[in-house]
Amino acid sequence: MDISVVIPLYNEEESLKELHDRIRKVMQDNDYSYEIIFVDDGSTDNSWEVITQLRNEAEEVKAIKFRRNYGKSPALHCAFEKVMGKVIITMDADLQDSPEEIPQLYEMIINDGYDLVSGWKKKRYDNKITKNIPSKLFNATARMVSGIKLHDFNCGLKAYSKSLTKSIEVYNDMHRYIPVLAKNAGFTKIGEKVVQHQARKHGKSKFGTSRFFNGYLDLVTLWFLNKFGKKPMHFFGLLGSAMFFIGFISIIMVGAIKLYDMHHNNPYQLITDSPYFYISLTMMILGTLLFLAGFLGELISRNSPERNHYRIEKELY
Repeated sequence: MDISVVIPLYNEEESLKELHDRIRKVMQDNDYSYEIIFVDDGSTDNSWEVITQLRNEAEEVKAIKFRRNYGKSPALHCAFEKVMGKVIITMDADLQDSPEEIPQLYEMIINDGYDLVSGWKKKRYDNKITKNIPSKLFNATARMVSGIKLHDFNCGLKAYSKSLTKSIEVYNDMHRYIPVLAKNAGFTKIGEKVVQHQARKHGKSKFGTSRFFNGYLDLVTLWFLNKFGKKPMHFFGLLGSAMFFIGFISIIMVGAIKLYDMHHNNPYQLITDSPYFYISLTMMILGTLLFLAGFLGELISRNSPERNHYRIEKELY
């Protein structure tokens, strides 16, 4: 099979028929073998009924229905487990992504050798204040932290090689950072293509301010887990050792200053009357706790079933 199209959706009954027809036309015009996997993320409208009708009309349509709304990442995760195409295309169901972009995305994966191609909606029709500006700030931060030169990490229109989708785990809200997950998994040939952005025809956007702030927290989490997830002592142990050492030296200095004053008959106070003593003691305690956290992290990491799981690209015997 050439292409699997994965479409997560939530309350998009008005868009599904038109989207399906446009995808089918593109596939037939280019003579692709394909499947369309709709993932209904707990819709409360008639989206599932529309999908069922589409399935009755076309055997290429497949679908998954969640009992409740889990989010886009779980939807992609479940679909990636089912895909059969050589190239996987993900797109939103709101008609803001153009199915007509699929052939060029397919060619970039098959002929140009990309592992992942992300769409870039260079010209957007969203609200500038509530979505465009926050998205630009978000993407600038993601580029700086990840080192991946993409303009639009969160674009729903992407193309993947099949091996990539079988090698990454999309969880929580990490669909925003699939390029980062891909890079961490060793898929480094990541490209970008300018795509058309269409104004929303039906329904309303699910984007909210909470998703913007949560995106930054997810990015920090992903960076930390990739850098220190398998070697937590490198972070906690180093930081804990540094804090303990600084606290220990500070206590020695507090004691040395008192001994100096006693020796020269200068006025002095008890060590326990000095606030620096308690600050130093607190740093030593915190340093010890951080070191123990790193030690416990190492024990957990060593007992993880994934500790010796490595992604092998090719083998020769």
